Amino acid sequence: MVRSLVTGLCLAVFAAVIIGLSNILGLDLEHVALLGAALGGVLGLVPHRPAWGKVAGFFAGFLLAWLGFALRAALLPDSSAGRAVAAFIVVALVAVVAAVSGGRLPLWSGLVGAASIVGAYESVYTDAPSQFLSDSPAAATTVLLAVGLGYLATNLLAPQTDSSPRTAGRRRSVEDPDAVSERSTTHLDDLVTGAAQ
Repeated sequence: MVRSLVTGLCLAVFAAVIIGLSNILGLDLEHVALLGAALGGVLGLVPHRPAWGKVAGFFAGFLLAWLGFALRAALLPDSSAGRAVAAFIVVALVAVVAAVSGGRLPLWSGLVGAASIVGAYESVYTDAPSQFLSDSPAAATTVLLAVGLGYLATNLLAPQTDSSPRTAGRRRSVEDPDAVSERSTTHLDDLVTGAAQ
């Protein structure tokens, strides 16, 4: 409970800092402050081993979604069909990256990366698809800054363990949440592939 409160307060402060930086530096961060802080918080809070894998997965999804916008701008019609094809390609490629990495780059982090650029840039793209080369770098850098600050808030400032006992007088087993996640994922994979005993 304490960890959730402190982490949430750190994210709230960083969301406000992002908006403050926007005004000071003349950046257009206001519309992505909450989006970036929240997605960076998710990226920081969800356990995964190796830890670099979730960050690499995020960047893979981010890059693939950005390339999806490039594909839409260059080749696909600006219609529902064009958007559907681009969305299919992006999500399918994120899934392929996760599969090829053997789980080191988790699917969820790739989807978070894709969601971050789509959330920051979709409305700008819809207004001016022909301005992709000039508008997309600004959207990408602003949302990456916001995500980075959200990730920083959950990893550096928030407590990493909750040392308070859940109930008085009861012994609590302390177990690595990443190991629990890995075991349950492996078990689920065994069930899906038929390798479970």
